Amino acid sequence: MNLDLQALLILLVIGAIAGWLAGTLVKGYGFGLIGNIVVGVIGAYIGAWLLPQIGFGISGLLGSIISATIGAIVLLLLIGLVRKVA
Repeated sequence: MNLDLQALLILLVIGAIAGWLAGTLVKGYGFGLIGNIVVGVIGAYIGAWLLPQIGFGISGLLGSIISATIGAIVLLLLIGLVRKVA
């Protein structure tokens, strides 16, 4: 996978938006700007894998943000479960 500068910046912006939205929707999970970007980028990969598995296909910029946000919410819920167990 070869990312040029523009694609990398778009990925980071979508990650930041998705991480912030997920942190807002799942109360108690604020990781700051860098943490939100990381959660959002990982969430984008989770959402891109998860949504087609359950029969949803979303395209476009807004679709990417929605998919990444759903993936980030799943990630934050999993982090919450691990914290409760540990």
